[in-house]
Amino acid sequence: MQDIFLNTVKDFNEYQGMETLHPLVSVVHVENTEHIKECVMHYGVYAIYLKENKGCRLSYGRTPYDFDEMTVTSFAPGQVVKVEPNPDVPFAKFTALAFHPDLLNRTALGRNISRYEFFSYTSTEALHLSAQEVEVFRGVLALIEQELHRAIDKHTRELIVSNVELLLNYCLRFYDRQFITREEINHSVVKQFLHLLDEYLDTQAEQDGLPTVAYFADKCCLSTGYFGTLVKTETGRTAKDLINDRILSKSKELLQSEMLSVTQVSSLLGFEYPQHFIRFFKSLTGKTPAQWRVA
Repeated sequence: MQDIFLNTVKDFNEYQGMETLHPLVSVVHVENTEHIKECVMHYGVYAIYLKENKGCRLSYGRTPYDFDEMTVTSFAPGQVVKVEPNPDVPFAKFTALAFHPDLLNRTALGRNISRYEFFSYTSTEALHLSAQEVEVFRGVLALIEQELHRAIDKHTRELIVSNVELLLNYCLRFYDRQFITREEINHSVVKQFLHLLDEYLDTQAEQDGLPTVAYFADKCCLSTGYFGTLVKTETGRTAKDLINDRILSKSKELLQSEMLSVTQVSSLLGFEYPQHFIRFFKSLTGKTPAQWRVA
């Protein structure tokens, strides 16, 4: 299996057989006439693909992408992605934006790039676009592409970065819409999460330690980022907040037993040290566990 290293925009363009118009950003339109080959792609750039057919399957480790025509997938520097051919549709057709992290140096977008959590989604969820959303997506890419075909001047970078940010903001909006339209699926995931959380606190916490968001995301076959966004969209609260609520509720239940010391309760809940439990409990109730017991 071939390893493809996309460390620069030039690498990205050469792999797609395209000319490099700007060293830090590129928009490509690809309709391959050669069969897709199995490979592993190592990203050193940000890349956002609008797939226009079912040309391949993507996976992170054991987790496949929910991948169809007119879907958007996003990758960030440091990610490694396996590409497999689809026998039914052997030729790839897509439009893509690639940009190097250096493009964002000393920009507001560079400082806030972490808010675009979809770059870290490694779940079975891609972004599925409506016909209207596809037009918006292509329209913003056209603005970037227009700048790439102009002579570079003092305004070029600012305009390109502004339009990249605009595209990312539209992707946030489209993901929010997707979370809402998949309400039934989301509700099922949250229900599973809360069931697993209660089960964990009852049977695993003492041995395995405090529950984490990443643990339940993995159990639900979602990336931590996607899982967190889904839970927040569905409940209005973060997954971490819900975990803390359940820990607090369980701690109050256990503290009602005079047979258990505060140290024992702390251990049953998965806290490494009793003082950590005391600090946690007081931060949420305003009282220490001992004070709460006698209140």
